[in-house]
Amino acid sequence: MNLRRLVLFLPLVVVVGLGAFLYQRLDDDPYARDSALLSRPFPAFSLSTLGDPQASLDASLLKGQVSLVNVWGEWCPTCKHEMPQLLDLANRGVHMVGVDYKDKRAKGRQFLEEFGDPFSVNLFDPDGTLGFDLGVYGAPETFLVDAEGVIRYHHTGYIRPEDVRDVILPTLERIAKPATGAAGEEASS
Repeated sequence: MNLRRLVLFLPLVVVVGLGAFLYQRLDDDPYARDSALLSRPFPAFSLSTLGDPQASLDASLLKGQVSLVNVWGEWCPTCKHEMPQLLDLANRGVHMVGVDYKDKRAKGRQFLEEFGDPFSVNLFDPDGTLGFDLGVYGAPETFLVDAEGVIRYHHTGYIRPEDVRDVILPTLERIAKPATGAAGEEASS
């Protein structure tokens, strides 16, 4: 076979290679990505709460107990669908902190009245500054923070009931236990 014939097969080889690459990527979860903040302190912030524009809270809010921080917004349809799972977690005694992200205060309050409020505290982040520091690119996103204020788990997107059962509750239980060795990095989904 001469070189000219081999060159004729080159486009076929490229197409087959590209097809194999794309086929392999079909099983990838488009929401799966690691957070650069895993095993790092929760970013510093100073924000008011959704209910009180005069209040000013900072990251010390997350010290002393394991917390679930959920970034949500009234404009986010997926946030409505995960509220039953968040309410379930709150009923199980999980300390829940909401971050009302890039929202209007009145619309955020209306959202919680309509769909329930699982949060002990709702931070109001209308400009998305905390969301930016957390590296979120939308809502919902969820972080599990240990009692030292260190991010141990990150979940991108809708929390399904099986996520609560299979990932979030076991991770909360694991990070609530006192460390017996070097702190390890938790997973992200």
